[in-house]
Amino acid sequence: MFFIVIGIAVLIAGFAINTPSLSFSHYARPVKVVGIVLILAGALTASIRQIDAGQVGIVSLFGKVTDTVLMPGLNFVNPLASVTEFDVKTQNYTMSADVDEGEKKGDDAIRVLTADGLEVVVDLTVLYRLVSADAPRIYREIGTDYNDKIVRPVTRTRIRDNAVYYDAVALYSSRRDEFQNRIYKSIEADFRKRGLLLEQLLIRKINLPNSVKLTIESKISAEQEAQKMQFVLQKERQEAERKRVEAQGIADYQKILSTGLSDKQLQYEQIKAQKELAASPNAKIVIMNGRGNVPMLLNN
Repeated sequence: MFFIVIGIAVLIAGFAINTPSLSFSHYARPVKVVGIVLILAGALTASIRQIDAGQVGIVSLFGKVTDTVLMPGLNFVNPLASVTEFDVKTQNYTMSADVDEGEKKGDDAIRVLTADGLEVVVDLTVLYRLVSADAPRIYREIGTDYNDKIVRPVTRTRIRDNAVYYDAVALYSSRRDEFQNRIYKSIEADFRKRGLLLEQLLIRKINLPNSVKLTIESKISAEQEAQKMQFVLQKERQEAERKRVEAQGIADYQKILSTGLSDKQLQYEQIKAQKELAASPNAKIVIMNGRGNVPMLLNN
């Protein structure tokens, strides 16, 4: 556009000096040629627009937004048209109680009331992207600041609307995934109507009131103690069962000895023991339970 303006100015100057009374009127024709060349060069450069990767261009002419979407690369457009670029890559919007983590400085976490009337603080990150085909409509109806007009208010409102169906403790523990899936579906539907695609919803942290935290910690401690006691009782039962089995085994063994061993078998075992003693290199006394019970001294 700069060359077009300069070229028009030069062309007008060429016509202005095209007067025979002026001593330099003979320069009028070259000046006109230069002006035309500048206008053509400006029109050509203004007609070529480069769109970077991950961006799309929206063409507007004299305030009217067209449905033409310029894709990444070189595009030819009306030199008088203006092109506004939109980011179609995945974007994230974080609302956090931590000062330096959210999109807005300071405490930007979402405070909601649960079904039991307690206030819960939710840290959240929204992953989304703009749908390329809907970019012209977004530009016409919303503009370029769709983060503040759509993403932030819709997310905060839907979280508050759905938190009232859950108790604070349930949100913090057992029903957290259910709550996340529920608000995902709700926000996704609103985003889709506006030309945005919700990719993922991440609940980063849920903070409960201190009184509720103490109650939960006490409950968890009591449950852990109960589980520990169950373990101790189970161990004692197993030990008692082991001792019972051991006692039963001893009783069965004694019963077998008292009823199943004969005199001949006992004599045979005695002879075996004496043979083992006799094979030993050490001096020993062997008492033979034979006739007369005469002890015998056996050595090398």
